[in-house]
Amino acid sequence: MIRVLVADDQDLFRGGFAMILNAQADITVVGEAADGAEAVRAATELCPDVVLMDVRMPGMGGIEATELICAATSAKVLVLTMFDLDEYVYEALRAGASGFLLKDIRRDELAAAVRVVAAGESLLAPTVTRRLIEDLVLRPNHGVAPRLAARLTELTGREAETLRLVARGLSNAEIAGEMVVSEYTVKSHVSRILTKLGLRDRVQAVVFAYESGLVVAGG
Repeated sequence: MIRVLVADDQDLFRGGFAMILNAQADITVVGEAADGAEAVRAATELCPDVVLMDVRMPGMGGIEATELICAATSAKVLVLTMFDLDEYVYEALRAGASGFLLKDIRRDELAAAVRVVAAGESLLAPTVTRRLIEDLVLRPNHGVAPRLAARLTELTGREAETLRLVARGLSNAEIAGEMVVSEYTVKSHVSRILTKLGLRDRVQAVVFAYESGLVVAGG
């Protein structure tokens, strides 16, 4: 059974998401929170597998709460937003979130997203995630982080190529086709990349690829 915590300051959204998820045979909502501080406390006490986290909440917002939850628990965080290009979402991804969802998501997509993240994958499928990152790294104040660029030397050539393809949003099957290897080999490459770079999941790998300069936005 997948245990979920729903954090949103709006009762309508919070209750709606909880109702949809509780209707699934393999998902149960173990708690709800109306702000970030409450979400952190609940995540610590209830040990959910997945936290649905609204970005904009009064008091402690979703970004700070995401960082604290990811640092202190093994819960995966799915960020919720009304907007598909929201700078706050990017900050949440950097804080450790495993992906994000738009609040107008269909009920079947919501349940599927929770299952994907609970299984240890990241929610990169919506192209809006890559569009979000590209939009932000194109801004004038963005630059390659030398410290991150230096860490690219820890990767083998095949691992670096795998990371480039991950950053393009390709699935393991698509990467296998591009590199002419098996999906098992791709999974092994991805696992080693995450371990070597100390990253939580594929979303964090995408952020690293852009910030290290391995991938250029729009390229």
